[in-house]
Amino acid sequence: MRIFNSRTVRAITVVAAAALVATGCSSERGKDGAKGGAKDTFVFAGAGDPGSLDPALASDGETFRVTRQAFEALLEHESGGSKLVGGLAETWSADPAGKVWTFNLRKGVKFHDGEAFNAAAVCANYDHWFNWKGTYQSSSVSYYWQSIMGGFAKNEDAEAPKPNYKSCTAKDENTAVIEVNEPSAQLPGGFSLQALAIHSPKAIKEYEKQDASAKGDAITYPKYSQEAGTVAGTGPYKITKWNKGNKEVTLERFDDYWGEKAKVKNLVFRTIDTEEGRRQALQAGDIDGYDLVSPADVKTLEKEGYNVPTRDVFNLFYVGMSQEKNAALKKPAVRQAIAHAIDRENLVKTQLPEGGKVATQFMPDTIAGYSDKVKTYAFDTNKSKELLKGAGESALKVEFCYPTEVTRPYMPAPQDMFELMKADLEKAGVTVTPKPMKWAPDYLDATEAGSCDLHMLGWTGDFNDGFNFIGTWFAGYDKQWGFKEPKVFDAVNGASKIADPVKRVEAYKAANEAIMEYLPGLPISSSPPAIAFGKNVNPPKVSPLTQENFAEVSFK
Repeated sequence: MRIFNSRTVRAITVVAAAALVATGCSSERGKDGAKGGAKDTFVFAGAGDPGSLDPALASDGETFRVTRQAFEALLEHESGGSKLVGGLAETWSADPAGKVWTFNLRKGVKFHDGEAFNAAAVCANYDHWFNWKGTYQSSSVSYYWQSIMGGFAKNEDAEAPKPNYKSCTAKDENTAVIEVNEPSAQLPGGFSLQALAIHSPKAIKEYEKQDASAKGDAITYPKYSQEAGTVAGTGPYKITKWNKGNKEVTLERFDDYWGEKAKVKNLVFRTIDTEEGRRQALQAGDIDGYDLVSPADVKTLEKEGYNVPTRDVFNLFYVGMSQEKNAALKKPAVRQAIAHAIDRENLVKTQLPEGGKVATQFMPDTIAGYSDKVKTYAFDTNKSKELLKGAGESALKVEFCYPTEVTRPYMPAPQDMFELMKADLEKAGVTVTPKPMKWAPDYLDATEAGSCDLHMLGWTGDFNDGFNFIGTWFAGYDKQWGFKEPKVFDAVNGASKIADPVKRVEAYKAANEAIMEYLPGLPISSSPPAIAFGKNVNPPKVSPLTQENFAEVSFK
């Protein structure tokens, strides 16, 4: 999920109670919870605003954290783990060629708008995405569809990938068959993505009446995706309100949910964009939990009696380089110089929690396909200067973009991390022009469009396969990087098409070696992000994929 993910849920309550929740009124909510009555609202603070209530239009974890509570995909991951399990499909299978996927669907499932879930609904979703036109075909809007299923029924952009989706057939009411043109390592994992979660066919008809639009790098998302009322999934919560002024999304328990009902009636996601602000809000009793705990706060909160579980490592932080935006970056020696200029050990030591690691390649060492034989680039300011001089770029100037109003699992303090890297680059003689941008949608859209010489981003894996990391960036031309290197693309794509899992892992290792030889950007680090909950909270199982299910939450 991009940060990633990295993956909307809301609640409605009586007006008086909602007002008290929104303000964190101390007369009703004591420092550790309700005074004089059982709590029925759980408030969780994220680091950034969601970009859309329609997860199909998103690629970031803050959006998916919200939508995951309201929308379900055909497949899911086991609670607290990375193993694929049934979602809206109880069981699934593929033909030997990996081109025909059959899903045996759950019975008795309803959408939030009362529509029945069935095979026809599954096909309505996949055909809807496949037939997107105009701005919906922008990789900034339909990133995940293009990543998993390729292009569209009619590609309008010469750079759009070849479509891999072929068809969806409702074999009977409870059996959906999805066919693809070529086998892919993205499947079956891709069927678990929030971006491919299933919406009510009635809602889709309303979606199709509206268009997205673009002006330069700025995307204007359709109205239905920016306010509650139209989107409808099958999840344990339904979205009832998005108060952008207060930076809150509200969800209410869906009592007709097919599975185990949510333990808390109302769910509120609130944006607090600083680590200190989130910690103080928890300590004051204004919220019941928050994500991306500062490494320095973990032990303090634990001593005070808060629950602060740490997720397993499943992410990567990197510096991207746009070769189309800055021609100097087309030179291998310049990219190598930037790699040698940045002190990654210091960044990990000073900015990441215990367990953080320097990255040598574009996947963490917890993923099969990680190679011990990649070319490495040790911190060496003098070597960086020599490489720049040899490339005729001793006076190199770069615009370096970084996000504001957000922290991510792989990037706990964006500005601090940027300042460290800026200082390192300047010691090597590089002139750095900072360009801070609001995370969503400005920064995400700009980096996706390749509008920054250098930028900092990351990824939290969606499912456990090497292609979910390196295939995310290097399976073909991507505006974020702006390069066309067949050796890299062929290595990544070739690995993804190998059916034998053992041979595929070896091919991923070779692909990692090819990527780091070419060096399109610099992998920086991987880290185990912590998440905090109030003293009176029974937390959900924490997920290495940051896919927590808040229907599991209850109060003591």
